[in-house]
Amino acid sequence: MAEISGKNLLSADVEIKGSIKFQNELTIDGKVEGEITSTGTLTVGENAEIRGEIKTKSATVLGKVHGNITVDERCELKARAVLHGDLKASRLVIEEGATFVGRSEVTPVKGAVPSVRPAVPAR
Repeated sequence: MAEISGKNLLSADVEIKGSIKFQNELTIDGKVEGEITSTGTLTVGENAEIRGEIKTKSATVLGKVHGNITVDERCELKARAVLHGDLKASRLVIEEGATFVGRSEVTPVKGAVPSVRPAVPAR
């Protein structure tokens, strides 16, 4: 019996006006106008144009987003991504070439061990 991967794709010729909710993984390569909410992973494809709020566990943006993004874990803006809106995440990666117009708030997960430790003065 084959397992269901839980991956979904909205291709470049799809246009949606309204809210989208999903649980596992979704790749959007079309146009969406409305809120996207999930406990899963969102990939905004190269051809995608999203106008609205995004609230997910994690997100990777290759296309265009006009709206705020709030993710619980990691958000990645790839080299050709365009984001016009504010961004909140625990971890943020912005590749060279990405366009980001807005404010960012990076708040590490509470209880996480800091990756940089303060220097101990030499005696």
